[in-house]
Amino acid sequence: MKITDIQKELRRYIRPEKVNDLQRFFKTGKGHYAEGDKFLGVVVPDTRKVVRVFKDAPFEVLGKLIVSQYHEERMLGLLILVEQAKKADEKELKKIAEFYLKNRKGINNWDLVDVTAPKIVGKYFYEKEKLNKKATDILYTYARSKNLWEKRIAILSTFYFIREKDFTHALAIALILKNDPHDLIQKAVGWMLREVGNRNLATEETFLKQHYKTLPRTALRYATEKFPEKKRLAYLKGEI
Repeated sequence: MKITDIQKELRRYIRPEKVNDLQRFFKTGKGHYAEGDKFLGVVVPDTRKVVRVFKDAPFEVLGKLIVSQYHEERMLGLLILVEQAKKADEKELKKIAEFYLKNRKGINNWDLVDVTAPKIVGKYFYEKEKLNKKATDILYTYARSKNLWEKRIAILSTFYFIREKDFTHALAIALILKNDPHDLIQKAVGWMLREVGNRNLATEETFLKQHYKTLPRTALRYATEKFPEKKRLAYLKGEI
């Protein structure tokens, strides 16, 4: 399997008129978080069609995709890893997760993190923690990183734990990141708190009642988005 075959297949779906819209949406302008990122003009549903064709691509090929200058090629490589992680046994999942983290430099936008970190990193550490309680320490290292995407990987990886109704790491990492100044981290923290609440509202509210007065506005809005209007406004106005 050659990378040129995969690239050729992906380029069948190029829609040139999408390039400018994608560059604006993903903030590629000067001074923005994805400054200089390049797009081919392929939308995600079409990228997924290519994933199905090349879902068995080896790491050697995937590594080249993940460091590509083109956003869609990085997304393609990462989505193939997600597919491989779905069916992986314990040994294979370890290799996939380690490969993912080794190549995290190419995971440099919020969409690349969000569709992959829970299903690869989250799944791996959830299973690994059953045998080693310190397995998740690396998530806390990433949460304290100066790198935006490592922090986003840390909090989004807890989504897998949340789905398994294990909220410990989501709340602990949310606490580490709750005053992070970046909008993308505030949104991610609020989103994960909301997901905790979707499964156990009392747990989310216990956290919010302790911290909502110091939680950034964006995070608080996301966390309370599905609350009844009266309760949501009470949190936003600091009247709980």
